[in-house]
Amino acid sequence: MSFQNSIAMTEHKVKINWKRELDDFAYSKYDRTHDWAFEGGTVIKASAAEKFLGNPKYINPEEALAAALSSCHMLTFLAIASRKRITVDSYQDEAIAILDKNENGKLSVTKVILKPKIVFSGNTIPNQDQIMQMHHQSHHECFIANSVLTHIEIDPIF
Repeated sequence: MSFQNSIAMTEHKVKINWKRELDDFAYSKYDRTHDWAFEGGTVIKASAAEKFLGNPKYINPEEALAAALSSCHMLTFLAIASRKRITVDSYQDEAIAILDKNENGKLSVTKVILKPKIVFSGNTIPNQDQIMQMHHQSHHECFIANSVLTHIEIDPIF
């Protein structure tokens, strides 16, 4: 059974807050630091990637996309393992997002590489083929992976 068949439409809201701090709004001068405020109360400092004049100590959108894809894949994998009664003790990933020019010559995250390391325990330890099948299913069921080529609707507030 697909996970998506049993889930109703949901909304997930994030507020983005940025404010100019300097009089000079030249491209090389303005601060790219901003906040992501989530409904549950979590606020995360974000910025552009360092190459695009952002602050490297804060998360950037490219990293956030890699984290979202990795997190969704992991959560889907854990759900699949649980439903198969396969016990997962730990799951680690070192996701890499590759920013490059796409086929239209536009900068784009053209590839995300997931490198999950999973530790299992219990009576049912999957073999490599079973683990690969679970990853394949996770990829096809992951909400975020299914969204990255989606039409984006822009609805400005004036």
